[in-house]
Amino acid sequence: MRTGWKFAFATILCAGAAATAGWHLTAARAPFSNGDPQFEGPGDIARGQVMFAAADCASCHATPGQSDRLTLGGGMALASPFGTFRPPNISPDPVDGIGTWTVVDLANALVGGISPQRTHYYPAFPYTSFTGMTVRDIKDLYAYLRTLPKVSGRVPPHDPAILFRIRRFVGLWKLLFFRQGRSEARLNGDPVHDRGAYLVESVSHCAECHSSRNVLGAIRSGSRFAGGVDPQGTGFVPNITEESLGEWSESDIATMLKTGITPDHGRVGSSMADVVTNTAMLPDSDREAIARYVKALPPLASPKP
Repeated sequence: MRTGWKFAFATILCAGAAATAGWHLTAARAPFSNGDPQFEGPGDIARGQVMFAAADCASCHATPGQSDRLTLGGGMALASPFGTFRPPNISPDPVDGIGTWTVVDLANALVGGISPQRTHYYPAFPYTSFTGMTVRDIKDLYAYLRTLPKVSGRVPPHDPAILFRIRRFVGLWKLLFFRQGRSEARLNGDPVHDRGAYLVESVSHCAECHSSRNVLGAIRSGSRFAGGVDPQGTGFVPNITEESLGEWSESDIATMLKTGITPDHGRVGSSMADVVTNTAMLPDSDREAIARYVKALPPLASPKP
């Protein structure tokens, strides 16, 4: 065989091996299997209601144009540089919602960003933060979701940018930016602080909005909680580290999370007003825990808009 043909053949083999490896590495693999004993037993509905509020589920999944935040028909359009995404119907409807899902299906979605059909979810769904949730809290959330009203009707499909129309490319994105099961929480042994760490970093996914992002939509290293352009491009989300909130006390933060009122007697607006609707439903202890963790965040300079 001539040298040129040998080189071409070797190149084809290497390309084929690389493609096979890439296909294998970007596959959608669920972190949990049906029958996993961790999910045995019923969840606690009351605790699940707290998780529902802490996770801001209604903010994205409530049907637009109606006042009942527990009508989870989805459909709100979320504009982004990567296309328009529409949160799905997560009501217990067995046809259009998630009524046929098992608790393991919910866990795979939250922890792995994997659908029951074994496809990748787009990271507009913040599983990048939810991945740190505990099995117990997922079971409780599942139990609460099952009690909500069924809503018929499916939402329009996502309209992603060309690059992401092939879901397999999301698997590549995950390889670069997603660490399944890993939380960014900074723990210090104080139960109140560490509860706040769990809520802020995993359940309430605060960094998803209060950080800046790189060209592929992942949170930039060193910008976590330092603010940034709103994910929908409609404004600038504020810095919530000590750089900006240095004069706020833990009590100020907890009060804002309950009432929306800031220390200077102003009131939060835009999407944060909707967040406060949810945090106001939390027990005082959880708002206090969130406040303690936020006050402990190291100061970071805000990126330029």
